This record gives sequence, structure tokens and C-alpha cells, in this order.
Amino acid sequence: MNSPDQPLPAFDEVLLCTPQTTAEQVGLFLRRCLIPCAGGEKIYTMLYADELSYDVSCRAEELFQHLQRYNSSYRLVILCNCEREHSYIPSAFSQYKVHMVPQRPLAEIQQYLQHHYRVAQPSSSAASVFKDNMCVGIVSSKRAGVGK
Repeated sequence: MNSPDQPLPAFDEVLLCTPQTTAEQVGLFLRRCLIPCAGGEKIYTMLYADELSYDVSCRAEELFQHLQRYNSSYRLVILCNCEREHSYIPSAFSQYKVHMVPQRPLAEIQQYLQHHYRVAQPSSSAASVFKDNMCVGIVSSKRAGVGK
């Protein structure tokens, strides 16, 4: 976010973890991150890694320990909920822990995201239903099941 021209992460750079995330999914992600290739300077991010099951977390840590020997210049960010800091992944990687508070004002973050999610040529695109020709939007309701 240092420059408005910096791209958002690509689909292969982010793993959104849930309790249903499999060891195979985590393994593929870690291999993309830790096996050196000509892919450039990507920054890989695991979101909500604290939600991984115990078995998947153990296998992920073992694979990480094994693969990091082959690449000392990897870029991996693991984001966890601070309320779940005693789950397996945050505990296993606690020596690298950094408490993070966003350094940019909310308005600046929103402006950056709007720059990247705006449809350049509004036509008969689904983006026309969102405010300011955005190709993403959040639809929410306080009532469950009202046709979102």
C-alpha cells in the first residue's frame, strides 16, 4: 500500500484458512511460498491460520520446517486472531510474532481498495450495481435469510 500502483495479492498468494482447510491445501500453499522459483518477489499470506485443525496445523509446521531449509528469502505472513493466540499455529511461530495495528488511516485504505476494485469501463457489467462502479461489494443484513 506504499504506492497506489502496487497490485493487490494474486489468488495464489493468499490462503484463507477455515477449520475445513485440508493439509493438502496448506501444503500446496507452503510449497508455492518456500520452494524457490522465478516467480518474483511475492508476499504470501495465510489468513486466520489459528482456525486450522490441530492435525493440519502440525503437518503444516512440519512441512514448513522441512521446506524453509531450501529457501532463506521467502516472504510469508501468517495472520491470526489475537484472541486465539494459544492455538497451535500462533504458538508454533511465536518467536516471529509481531502485534500489528494498521498504520494507515481507514480513509486511505478505502481509497487504495477503491482504486484497485473500480471497473475501468462501466458497461453492462455486474459492477454497475455496486456504488461507484466497484467490482466488489458487501451485502449484509441484520436479519438472516432475506435473499442476499
